[in-house]
Amino acid sequence: MAEADDKYPEESGRRRFVKGVVGSAALTGVGTAAAASINSATAPTGAGGGITQYYGVENVAGPAPRGMPQIPIEIDDDGFIKGVWPEPETVTEQGREITVAEMELGGITYSSEWFQYCGIQTYPGVEPDADQDNFFRYAASPPYEWQQEEVEPGEKVNVDDFGDYETWGNEIGEAGIGKPALVTWRSQDVPPGGTMPVQLIRSTRIARMADEGDEWLTAATEAGFLANMNKCTHFCCVPGFKSLADSAKFGAANEIYCQCHQSVYDPFSIVQLSYVALPRPEG
Repeated sequence: MAEADDKYPEESGRRRFVKGVVGSAALTGVGTAAAASINSATAPTGAGGGITQYYGVENVAGPAPRGMPQIPIEIDDDGFIKGVWPEPETVTEQGREITVAEMELGGITYSSEWFQYCGIQTYPGVEPDADQDNFFRYAASPPYEWQQEEVEPGEKVNVDDFGDYETWGNEIGEAGIGKPALVTWRSQDVPPGGTMPVQLIRSTRIARMADEGDEWLTAATEAGFLANMNKCTHFCCVPGFKSLADSAKFGAANEIYCQCHQSVYDPFSIVQLSYVALPRPEG
């Protein structure tokens, strides 16, 4: 097989990931089956899960099997930015009542199951009826100097914080293609290890994509803001957009880069995908 088909960048020095009979799709199934088996052993009952269609930022390099799920955005009258969360409701599945959070948005069923992977299915915030207000809040220890200096961890994210997004740069890749922040979502007062990390970007590219009439992007983005659940679908590390200078070595200076195993995601390519969501454990 041609070397160009390998998914690990040559500069990484890591074992080359060879696509073929056992490629990304097959490995996705193996990984999901193993995770589902572990979940079944530790939590014999669960809610939700199964084959789920979603929209996400496209994985374009590295071993990650699929894109990270997008979080739809809405902005309130005061300019504060929220992640959309469907209104929870009780339904009957296989003879028992469970609470679900799902809605029709942009031509697809958007639900809490989009985020039920990498252990997130056990986080308090992914419970459909969790008592959360859905505002994005700035994360502690962000990789961005502007965020370290201009805002405080735990503050709600406001549109005004991104006023220079059309020109912002930090000497990683091109300036002016997007201003990022590392934020949290549905994670107020949760135990350590249960914080849902989110990559937020405001970009003229995103605004143009929505203006072109794509049904999903029109419904799920606003004022050029795009958000994704920031857990790499490979080994659940936390990647970053313009957060590491080394990303340039792997052709990812203008993309979301995961330094753990060199997976790369394109925030300006939103694609429809599917995977097997893990069930939420029930007590």
